[in-house]
Amino acid sequence: MEASQETWTPSTAVPVSVQTSPSTPPNTFFLWPKKIRSQSPLYIMKFRSLLIALSWTCLLLSPCGARDVREDKPNIVVIIVDDLGIGDLGCFGNDTMRTPNIDRLAREGVQLNHHISAAAMCTPSRAALLTGRYPIRSGMVSDGGSRVVATLGSPAGLPLNETTFAALLKGQGYSTALIGKWHQGLNCDSRQDHCHHPYNYGFDYFYGMPFTLFEPCWPDPSRDTELAIASKVWLCVQLVAIAVLTAILGKLSRMIRLPWSFIFFMVLLIFLLGYFWFSSYQSRLYWDCLLMREHEITEQPMNGERAGSIMLKEAISFMERCREGPFLLLFSFLHVHMPLPTTTDFIGTSRHGLYGDNVEEMDSMVGKLLDAIDSFGVRNHTLVYFTSDHGGHLEARVGHAQLGGWNGIFKGGKGMGGWEGGIRVPGLVRWPGRLPAGKVVDEPTSLMDVFPTLAAVSGSRVPQDRVIDGQDLMPLLQGDVERSEHEFLFHYCGAFLHAARWHPKDSEAVWKVHYVTPVFQPPGAQACYETKYCQCSGKLVTYHDPPLLFDLTRDPSESTPLTPDAEPWYNAVIQTVASAVKEHERSIVPVQHQLSALNRDNTWLKPCCGLFPFCVCDKEGNTSAPGA
Repeated sequence: MEASQETWTPSTAVPVSVQTSPSTPPNTFFLWPKKIRSQSPLYIMKFRSLLIALSWTCLLLSPCGARDVREDKPNIVVIIVDDLGIGDLGCFGNDTMRTPNIDRLAREGVQLNHHISAAAMCTPSRAALLTGRYPIRSGMVSDGGSRVVATLGSPAGLPLNETTFAALLKGQGYSTALIGKWHQGLNCDSRQDHCHHPYNYGFDYFYGMPFTLFEPCWPDPSRDTELAIASKVWLCVQLVAIAVLTAILGKLSRMIRLPWSFIFFMVLLIFLLGYFWFSSYQSRLYWDCLLMREHEITEQPMNGERAGSIMLKEAISFMERCREGPFLLLFSFLHVHMPLPTTTDFIGTSRHGLYGDNVEEMDSMVGKLLDAIDSFGVRNHTLVYFTSDHGGHLEARVGHAQLGGWNGIFKGGKGMGGWEGGIRVPGLVRWPGRLPAGKVVDEPTSLMDVFPTLAAVSGSRVPQDRVIDGQDLMPLLQGDVERSEHEFLFHYCGAFLHAARWHPKDSEAVWKVHYVTPVFQPPGAQACYETKYCQCSGKLVTYHDPPLLFDLTRDPSESTPLTPDAEPWYNAVIQTVASAVKEHERSIVPVQHQLSALNRDNTWLKPCCGLFPFCVCDKEGNTSAPGA
């Protein structure tokens, strides 16, 4: 019989079988050439040294090389969906959307009903998830303008002195991978420095979108034509460049008689081709809608419909080659963000248009991830966490068609830092044998809790040189305690604190105090349809003095503010929360706001898969990259 050994090549992420045979003679020394045998002692020593060096090199380069680990460290799969509303899932009350796989995850694990995002926008929320800290502490906030990394041409990004849970787990021997959306920045000084690449934050492997989905990314009906034209234009540029070089050399050696004006004209032609090619790419589709594998751009622009299935295959491949564990997989969905790229197999299958189709496709992919965990035999040794980065986007619509999520009974949505609909998200945690199946937790918890929780289960220690705002959830999940460690949670819109909640230690109440709320438009609406996103400051917000007060246990939809006459605890609650806010603000160390002045587009930082500006390629579809 032959023994099979699994190896893996990052360029394809496909396992390859390498066959070794026990029938190979145990000693092949006499088969070596005579000259080598005569120098055998020295040759054998050098050969063995080479083999040892190669072995160590392979171990160091492999994302799943041999690691010194303990048997009690679980594999960890963190699944985060983009813009998913808490009301979109069956397990959170939706009876018209089919999400059987996510519902199964709820039945088999613990459901967090009061799970709160640290921000109502993608970039700051994900920064808080990764670091366990409010975004204001890391500087992943804005005091005006865009509240996310606005373009891949921006030098903004998660500061390198921040510690992520991936870095903690990597230090504990975990193989780590990020598959999917990043949106924490990419370049700082040049288009190839990749200073904010996931590799600099503890991830061994990355495949996905360094930016985020937005409207130009899908559909792109001219993509195939552009790819075909790009290769031909690049060939023309190469031929003209060779002709220019030949003419210059011939002219200097007096072998060719050409006027310098003609040579200058050909040089000008090259620059004009490049300029007009660059000018034709005014759409951000070409510069921000791209996919990367490790440091290599594989699609520019990306095929949005195909991206999800490739990411799923990458994730399953990573788990398969790292099944001996422990591994960390952060699977960051592009679903269900606008423009909702959906495969034809799911288009028209739901009762909620394209958005519903996209949600149900996402659920199907979650099911395949869970099935893969089962098939690899690591189900009982894998902790799975599922959530969304913030609430559904109410203003995402075309005409009367709703293309954003539903936030159930909660008021507001994406972009609204204080209202519950923007920050209340689904939370599910499954770890068979360690966490009770079917348990429901109504205590306040946060996405920031993921950081200290994963540190605890992996044997890591959270950094002691900075404030960590998250809490270890394991005692609450296992039922060892009944109360959340979060007495206060603070809710920001960009760099501005809009609200805070208080869960007194001796009470079941959860008080919510609003200092600032957005002005909905048009008048009478329940979202900011005229501006697409609600603002954080200025004329489009209302400053409340005295602040608005709600008891979420009695009024979870925040429909009726309490008054001193109707609520005997009104003044005490307002004063207590105000004191907590002041104490919290004193703990904030001022840092540069990454999403303010830095968050501007720069041509020299735009990624390019070929020779700039001929930046069109599809290496997933075996299409050559111009200039690559």
